[in-house]
Amino acid sequence: MLRFDPPAIENETLMNPGAEIARNADRLGDKPAVIVAGQTVSWRDFGAMVAQVAGKLHSLGIGRGGFVALLGENSLENVVAFCGILSAGACVVPLPFSATSEALERMVADSGAKLLLATPAYRTTADTLGAERVEDLSQLLGWASDAATIEPAHVQPDDLFNIIYSSGTTGLPKGILHDHRFRSRQLGRITRFGLTGEARMVISTPIYSNTTLFGLLPTVMLGGTLILMPKFDTVEFLRLSQDYAATHATLVPVQYMRLMAEPRFDEFDLSSYEMKFSTSAPLHDGLIAQLMDRWPGNIVELYGMTEGGISAALNCAAFPDKWHTVGRPGEGVDMRVIDEDGRELPRGGCGEIVGRAPSMMPAYHNLDDKTRDILWQSPEGLQFIRSGDMGRIDEDGFIQLMDRKKDMILSGGFNIYAADLEAVLRQHPSVSDTAVIAIPSDAWGETPLGIVVLANGATDTAEDICTWANAQLGKTQRLSSVVLRNDLPRSEIGKVLKKDLREEYA
Repeated sequence: MLRFDPPAIENETLMNPGAEIARNADRLGDKPAVIVAGQTVSWRDFGAMVAQVAGKLHSLGIGRGGFVALLGENSLENVVAFCGILSAGACVVPLPFSATSEALERMVADSGAKLLLATPAYRTTADTLGAERVEDLSQLLGWASDAATIEPAHVQPDDLFNIIYSSGTTGLPKGILHDHRFRSRQLGRITRFGLTGEARMVISTPIYSNTTLFGLLPTVMLGGTLILMPKFDTVEFLRLSQDYAATHATLVPVQYMRLMAEPRFDEFDLSSYEMKFSTSAPLHDGLIAQLMDRWPGNIVELYGMTEGGISAALNCAAFPDKWHTVGRPGEGVDMRVIDEDGRELPRGGCGEIVGRAPSMMPAYHNLDDKTRDILWQSPEGLQFIRSGDMGRIDEDGFIQLMDRKKDMILSGGFNIYAADLEAVLRQHPSVSDTAVIAIPSDAWGETPLGIVVLANGATDTAEDICTWANAQLGKTQRLSSVVLRNDLPRSEIGKVLKKDLREEYA
């Protein structure tokens, strides 16, 4: 199997999830480990639950080298199961419940998972996916109660930690492998942002997403408190933050947008916040300005890929003049820009961003050809991961994103970056959200279409906004037209589904 070879780190310490959870349970006792749906579970009880699940898996012969799939919404049982699987030394396969049944069936078969744990809401679906054994997550502890407690497995750096699947609806979704080396190094990265065992972290995105795991796993491993939301709601998020004196949150940009638009936002006491993390999509500078003005604590914007290799961060308090970027590469990260022929471009040149970092996936599961497609080898023979993002690196080393390579608009021989047009549209006071896509044009091949969601109470027409925006844009950038919508289609973690928009407006 073709595998990526990440840079070595001297005197590296491997995180053992099961051992860390057991240690936290022993030393933290009654401290809250998980708060969800009005229930508070202490570290002592959480550790016992995790050990119980690990023991049951061991009795079934599932340990190092095994795979267990999870299907369900955010819940205490889902977190316990995730951690129990890791404590047993097996690999977790969290399935995206937003995928079709056909795609989920392919994921289960591809992963090799013999056991599937599902919440009641997804049990009927789970029974059709071909796993040898299906168990109900709501009965997790009763199911595991007859098993003897075992010591956490002794994992090795190359042991698989999880498989994260894309939620594609056609073809076989790519399974992104993470080993224990990857996750240990990711833990080191977030602790450099100041996360400690005193954190009270609000999590509201689905557990199957790497966005969620970036905040969830370190909080659990360090002995913090996880404040888990089954489903995001602006007022409930604010209430939980106030009632439990949250210190940290991991959110995606659309959630920040909705919180800033929440009429009751200023009614809640958020003074306990130290840091918020934003990931999965760029956080535009106008939104950052609102957040820094209205919400106590700093913001760190994270730019990366589930595959790894690409890793940058923007400390918004430290670099107010760089809010239009996604920050600088992290420690030990080498990021470059290449042209269409794979040649490295000088600083300031616009092309595809590639990266090499301590955290890199070993490979796509069972897909050597896809792994090979995402590989770029530098002139000195180093392996980089191709991001598919177009952008440039400025003179200070900060990365400015332009567009997804597949979303770039080629009009009349000119490359048009949707991000540039979206940035202009956002400056209009009546625009609350926007996306720009390519639509077919007989004259130019492709032409940009602006899709706009109006702010509450705005009365501007699509023609008004199009005329205003084109007055700000260069001649080769101008929008063919603007259409108004009530909202934009988004994935479970808030990414705008431009593919769906292109199909709708083609």
